[in-house]
Amino acid sequence: MIDATVIETARLRLRPPSQADFPAEATFLASERARFVGGPMNAEEAWRSLATILGHWVLRGYGFFAVEERSTGAYCGRVGPWFPEGWPEPEIGWTVTGAAEGLGIAREAAEATRHHAYGTLGWATAISLIDAANTRSIALAERLGCRYERDFDHARYGRMGVWRHPAPEALQ
Repeated sequence: MIDATVIETARLRLRPPSQADFPAEATFLASERARFVGGPMNAEEAWRSLATILGHWVLRGYGFFAVEERSTGAYCGRVGPWFPEGWPEPEIGWTVTGAAEGLGIAREAAEATRHHAYGTLGWATAISLIDAANTRSIALAERLGCRYERDFDHARYGRMGVWRHPAPEALQ
């Protein structure tokens, strides 16, 4: 029931998430680092979060990819196209584990999934929703060519900045 799309970059394999990703995802979501994505969470909440990601794939036909290093198979986080109910527009989102932070993995995966969203999915635009206190994520958005556009108040997650990605034609 889930599209088996796999995207490979020089270092990464982006694939639909699976139960095998749960231990690493649960460890990340239990940490303070998960505060910008609804955490910290206990194991039950983390399992439900993974189930939501898988459900998004079923309902929308796309979703966050599990990101793994091609050379080791190590799980690095989740990155991809995301548009759940309550979001203002389709998003390119990213969350990487502590071990993957600072290595360019989120950027490489975000560029690949943005190309997928614009090409395969036919998106004409994309945003990233980022908490103003998430300075690392804002820095990545800027490196991706995104520009702050406005604030968005989400009923559950509160105020987030809307960061607009360059249009598809601007990336060619």
